[in-house]
Amino acid sequence: MTYTFTDESPALATHSFLPIVKAFLGSANIRIQTADISLAGRILASFNEHLNPDQRCEDALAQLGELVKNPNAILIKTPNISASIPQLKAAIKELQEKGFKIPNFPDEPKNEEEKKIKEKYQKVLGSAVNPVLRQGNSDRRSTKAVKEYAKNNPYKVRDFESGSKTRVSYMKDGDFFSNEKAILLDKDCVASIEFVASDGAVTVLKDKLNLQKNEILDCSFMSVKKLDEFYEEQINKSKKDNLLLSLHLKATMMKVSDPVIFGHCVKTYFKELFDKFEAEFKSLGINENNGISELLSKIEGSSKKGEILALYNEILDKGADLSMVNSEKGITNLHVPSDVIVDASMPAMLKNGAKLWDKENKERDTNALIPDKTYATIYEAVLEDLHKNGTLNPSKLGSVSNVGLMAKKAQEYGSHDKTFIAKDKGAVRIVADGNTLLEQKLEKGDIFRACQAKYDAIINWIDLGINRSKQANEEAIFWLDEARASDKIMIKLVKDRLKEQGVNLEILSPKEACLKSLALIRAGKNVISITGNVLRDYLTDLFPILELGTSAKMLSVVPMLNGGAMFETGAGGSAPKQVEQLVQENHLRWDSLGEFLALQASLEFFAEKRRNHKAKILAQCLDEAIGNWLENNKNPSRKVKEDDNRTSHFYLAMYWANELARQGYEKELQMIFKDVSDELSGNEEEIRAEFIDEQGKKVDLGGYYKLDEEKAKKIMCPSKIFNDIIASIPQQ
Repeated sequence: MTYTFTDESPALATHSFLPIVKAFLGSANIRIQTADISLAGRILASFNEHLNPDQRCEDALAQLGELVKNPNAILIKTPNISASIPQLKAAIKELQEKGFKIPNFPDEPKNEEEKKIKEKYQKVLGSAVNPVLRQGNSDRRSTKAVKEYAKNNPYKVRDFESGSKTRVSYMKDGDFFSNEKAILLDKDCVASIEFVASDGAVTVLKDKLNLQKNEILDCSFMSVKKLDEFYEEQINKSKKDNLLLSLHLKATMMKVSDPVIFGHCVKTYFKELFDKFEAEFKSLGINENNGISELLSKIEGSSKKGEILALYNEILDKGADLSMVNSEKGITNLHVPSDVIVDASMPAMLKNGAKLWDKENKERDTNALIPDKTYATIYEAVLEDLHKNGTLNPSKLGSVSNVGLMAKKAQEYGSHDKTFIAKDKGAVRIVADGNTLLEQKLEKGDIFRACQAKYDAIINWIDLGINRSKQANEEAIFWLDEARASDKIMIKLVKDRLKEQGVNLEILSPKEACLKSLALIRAGKNVISITGNVLRDYLTDLFPILELGTSAKMLSVVPMLNGGAMFETGAGGSAPKQVEQLVQENHLRWDSLGEFLALQASLEFFAEKRRNHKAKILAQCLDEAIGNWLENNKNPSRKVKEDDNRTSHFYLAMYWANELARQGYEKELQMIFKDVSDELSGNEEEIRAEFIDEQGKKVDLGGYYKLDEEKAKKIMCPSKIFNDIIASIPQQ
């Protein structure tokens, strides 16, 4: 089994949890190997030729990309950073300061060498990990134990006021939704994506694009002229209606398109600033796509700093009030593109009475801008439901699970190499065998994107949805819109497959599907959403946050097309604010329940795949232990000097050892864990005290993107008694 090492809170938690996992599984002769796919690890692996021999590292992501094609692959993946450019630059700076002689990120490459450097960094940006590893479709759901715990211990709900003016605003035309074109391929072919300038000159943007018969190929573009008009209109409306202005994008996963969409909002809101100081900003290398934070940093050495700041503050005072990421520090919604990620920010807002915070840290109604209509309507549906039916009650809600299309990089919009910004007026066309398959006419600056969905991935996804509906005996809905070009083709494939299987499942547009799903869970029923890739990403945050208060507690299984499986440890990002608290107070509030669930499911899969009886018993006992852990409320507290991530791992280990000692199906494990159980239970108070006593003081991790391993281990494993007991478990 392979366990990934990633970033931020999950990386810290791994330092604490993995020694426990290795010891328990080692007692049954099950080995765990690790793979470093952290942002820092991916950067270093990309530039081995720049490093000293002792600094070089394996390309773990590439190795895992091959592993997941193996029928015996079992991979446990924790959340990783999907890096924006500001995050990438921060990681580069830290690594350079640690003595790694990697190159800077060139915003505007000046020669061939810098172009090659930027190409390498582009492969690290955004959702670089997931498309490589997800060689199967997604099955995400809340387990029965987690759901029952959430109902019995509901999170504190903020009431939704009937007079709320919060709204979701999106473009009515000119966006990706309205401009999409799509075809179903009638044969295998190799295509290229070309830009044809007004004078007829042709530039190949991408060649050797392998297309297969019956796959769906689509392309679309966003008109930046209409985008700017949309922003200007919404800024004025927000001011007029006394609403906060908030922008919700995914500038991490959509690494080419969304930073540009973000930059257009920055430049529209601060139009006077960018117009007046155009030459100065150009000389300083200011890129609006990187946000106001970088602008404010780069003007520090400018002779015009005072003038710039005066106009900046004047615009903030007279313009629409911006929602704040951190009111105390003056960090607005437009400061950093990766600060506000739509799939997390929108459900968090909706569960908070549909309010965000202003510069005075007061909660207010907001105008939530999601420019592309394609997915904005699901959040519009939630607002409509709240207005009609009132506040959602998590103690009574049913559950929305998800079966998501993502195998073979299906529908990887914006996070790959088929998204381009038009350098001039012209057309982008996809050509194969001398024939134009699809074409879009563009103006300078327009954002073009194309993507694919392979036929075998689509059929596997449909069948997975059908089977989940049968197994769970729950209603299932395909979220597909007849008015969208690629969905229209997908709907026909779905209907044909449903007919072949003799099954009748409903197909609704995303907004209607969302409204119906909300009606069902309000009635206490469960429903399965069967969606494309981006909706999968959004819904596995939206509904868990509304139901459970967090998306980190979902069981996420990726059954690979080739027979292996990946177990993702829930959504919820990598929690930078939690790292900040750890550094200041030595208290980590990261909840590892997602890791527990993934480990339990992976052991079940291992047991069935390898016909391993000890693995089966480990899985069964871990399932019981997780139930005990939930019942005894051993999840981390937010407050220092209370239980945190590390004590939560201790309690899981104790409950797991107790169950293994109690069971009578596997005598060898029973004998091993009887002593372990006695030791852990007998020293419970002393062990907990060792963990708690370390809290309340600042700690040094030796790095943020690349931790000092010894320092991190010492911080995350501070109990000598517990460490000694875990180390004493006999290994086979």
